Amino acid sequence: MKLEVNRHATTPIAQQLEAGIRAWIAAHGAGGGRRLPSIRRLAATHHISRNAVIEAYERLVASGLVRSRPGSGFYVADSAAALVSQPAAMSGLEEVTSGLWGLFSANEHTLKLGCGWLPSVWREGDDLTHAIRQVARKSRSGIFEYSTPQGPQDLRDLIQERLRPLAINADAQQIVMTGGGSHSLDLLVRMLLEPGDVVFVESPGYYNLFGLLHLQRIRVIGVPRLADGPDIERLEVLLAEYRPKLFYINSVFHNPTGSTLTPAVAHRVLQLAEQHDFQIIEDDIYADFQHTPTTRLAALDGLNRVIYLGSFSKSLSSSLRVGFVAAPVTWVQRLVDIKMLTSISASRFAEQVVITMLQNGSYRKLTERLRIKLANQMAVALTMLKNAGWEVYTQPAGGMFVWAKPPAAITPEALRELANRWEITLSPGHLFFADHQPTPWLRLNVAYIQDPRAKAFIEAGS
Repeated sequence: MKLEVNRHATTPIAQQLEAGIRAWIAAHGAGGGRRLPSIRRLAATHHISRNAVIEAYERLVASGLVRSRPGSGFYVADSAAALVSQPAAMSGLEEVTSGLWGLFSANEHTLKLGCGWLPSVWREGDDLTHAIRQVARKSRSGIFEYSTPQGPQDLRDLIQERLRPLAINADAQQIVMTGGGSHSLDLLVRMLLEPGDVVFVESPGYYNLFGLLHLQRIRVIGVPRLADGPDIERLEVLLAEYRPKLFYINSVFHNPTGSTLTPAVAHRVLQLAEQHDFQIIEDDIYADFQHTPTTRLAALDGLNRVIYLGSFSKSLSSSLRVGFVAAPVTWVQRLVDIKMLTSISASRFAEQVVITMLQNGSYRKLTERLRIKLANQMAVALTMLKNAGWEVYTQPAGGMFVWAKPPAAITPEALRELANRWEITLSPGHLFFADHQPTPWLRLNVAYIQDPRAKAFIEAGS
């Protein structure tokens, strides 16, 4: 199999491979059953990284054109004949999901410098294991039964108290438990939006939300994110042209820039929401990484136009999916109804583990240690990037992310080659823009920055 690979094209190599293999299947093997070249062979033949081949094959498997047989390799699927005539052009949804395959399919030895979670070596298992054992020992229902539709009352009471230091006065009856931040967003998109509605998002912003909105056929408009929050001047211009139903905002340690909303910008955003009659989703899943609380839209607004999201998954465990929504009380029942229809309930077991750790103080101590550790890593990352001549968008006060750009002399192709050389997986910068515009900027996770491969990669890119 000989495929055309252009290292100077703007299209990532994995996408070029996918298109080439799709075309080859159409011409030679749509009947199904034919074995495809091994990952090693295809990489060697075209002088490209194994990661690019893996990503291309995974995407073809996901599309139904290829089947993976463990221990044997990849084969043309029997269903390929019916699928191969479909256009290879990717929708907005596929554009988002395809860029994530590299992060989630990379082997355990790859350094995930562009990912959105903490390294496994940072995870503290003792307190979590103790809480899991307590739940298993004391409550068989915590293992085997569904949770309540709105979520356990005692957990919602604990969250109500945790919101008080943020000046958010949310009654426990206004809180709905979810299976993490992404689940919260999915419920809200289903509840509030219809195909054709306009939603404003921050640009750069959260790519997973972009995918959810594309899935529901929502029109997505990007508002530039500055060091102090959304670009107010640009927001006002866009509001003169569009009538959004929602504006989605990361208030603290914004993903991907690491910036934090200032009081002046927060007040102006709320004034514009009132003037132009749109709702705000305030995503605050990084709240527990902040030493001293700053302004929250939900605190200023009193949960009138603002829906507030939180999560324990980023700090505690990616496998224990526990999040929550604090919303206007009149919306709670509808939100619970949609939750019941789509997932019945969140994980009772995970919720009971979180309750245990909140009550015994172990979660508070865990997050205090994480704040210190992340602050130290952020300082190291900013110094390292500065010394290597990288440009930093803004200097975050904490959190996981820094939005950085390599020196102009380094081409995107050269950067990808450096990442492949050091077995580093990056998040493609274009994913963080609603229109997927090309960009030299990268999201770097500072929790991984002291790995020797990260240091070598950054210095080689200077």
